[in-house]
Amino acid sequence: MSNDLPPYFNISPDGALTAIGAPATTDDFQRITAACQTGRKDLAQRGMNESGQKTLRLFSTWEITKYLIPVAPAHFRRVLRGNPNLPQGKAETEGGAKWFTLDEVLRLRAHFGQEGSKTKEYLPYRPKSLPAKITAVANFKGGVGKTSTCAHLAMSAALDGYRVLIIDLDSQGSMTSIMGGQVEDEWQTVFPLLARHYAQHLRADNQRRAERGEAPQPLDDTLTEALEIRTSDVIQRTHWPNIDLIGAQLNLYWSEFQIPVWRMAARGWKLWDALTDVLDADGVLEQYDVVFLDTPPALGYLTINGLAAADILLVPLGASFVEFDSTGRFFDMLHATFSSIEESENLAARALGRDDLRFQWDAVRTVVTRYDGAQQAEMAALMQAYMGPVLQPHRQDFTALIGQAGESVNGIYEADYRDFNRETYVRGRATFDETYAAFKQLLLGAWRRDEKASAPSAAAE
Repeated sequence: MSNDLPPYFNISPDGALTAIGAPATTDDFQRITAACQTGRKDLAQRGMNESGQKTLRLFSTWEITKYLIPVAPAHFRRVLRGNPNLPQGKAETEGGAKWFTLDEVLRLRAHFGQEGSKTKEYLPYRPKSLPAKITAVANFKGGVGKTSTCAHLAMSAALDGYRVLIIDLDSQGSMTSIMGGQVEDEWQTVFPLLARHYAQHLRADNQRRAERGEAPQPLDDTLTEALEIRTSDVIQRTHWPNIDLIGAQLNLYWSEFQIPVWRMAARGWKLWDALTDVLDADGVLEQYDVVFLDTPPALGYLTINGLAAADILLVPLGASFVEFDSTGRFFDMLHATFSSIEESENLAARALGRDDLRFQWDAVRTVVTRYDGAQQAEMAALMQAYMGPVLQPHRQDFTALIGQAGESVNGIYEADYRDFNRETYVRGRATFDETYAAFKQLLLGAWRRDEKASAPSAAAE
């Protein structure tokens, strides 16, 4: 029988005193911050080129014909030989496999979509007459894979041929780092867009005040400057040819303090409409196919803007009691928040004979992330029984590929499969492909419903 005691016995107080070091001060926070910033910069530069920019890897013929364009490899090569004007790819060795940039893949996809068989899905479904669909990925519990899920869905949609815009609403800026974004201050985030929406409301309200002979409310320098900013001013290109980004950084958090100040000064300002109205007014929803919103892990004003703007709401969670319980409370807060807004607005609407405000989403789904079937199958089955169809039946597995890709600050789709065992890559990618397939079904269903709903009015015109 072993006499070994647990490690929490026989700890020497004098030894503990030596190990604990001097008391910490606020200056230590600054030193820790500097160390983290140095480490973050070093880690983020993995995958960057010599000029300090992130670059997207190349895609092989095997990968293109297996995952991106539904065509047999032999036919793919025949089409390239018969069309020398198309991208031909580059071989790393004499007679080796051909590799293509994603921009070249998109050009090839367009060619097959125009010239290829009409029975194959070379181009993704997208009603031309309808705006982009906005998807918010949200949960107020951290560590559930929210940003990772949002990033991989955006990359999946881009590989599928969609034009994608990512909006980072989280001041931690993790999504911005993944996409290689550079954001110097809050004026390169959504902050000036929300400020512009408030300033426009204030300016309209001042016109009404003038008509009543009342003194106007002043527009400070921030609001005056925001009136000149358009969404295109804060959109930046990424290393993906068909993914653009509105980034975030720490100063964006001040929005959570500024927005309630604006709301108190102008109770009639519909802050929950700010993001939706600005994106619509600036034509963003016509320029892109899908917009993804990565929200903060809290139900603050930025999250409310994101959720109110969203057509589809995805809520990631782990298969554990704590995360299940927390997610239930998240939905309880959503109900309390949005029903309170509806109730407040509708009191005034009914008095003025206007239609009631009713928030509506095309679909709301939860998805299990970082799933370990050996340990969590029973809990996942119980969650499915309680939540029913709201919980997506597909469970996003945690595989070795996820961990290895994360170490290099890349998404799984950015990882070169040659860095892994081929079987590991295929298995690891499959779980995210299935997550995207479940999302795409929601996307296409929502578009199709809108398309059918607009058909009678179109016919009448």
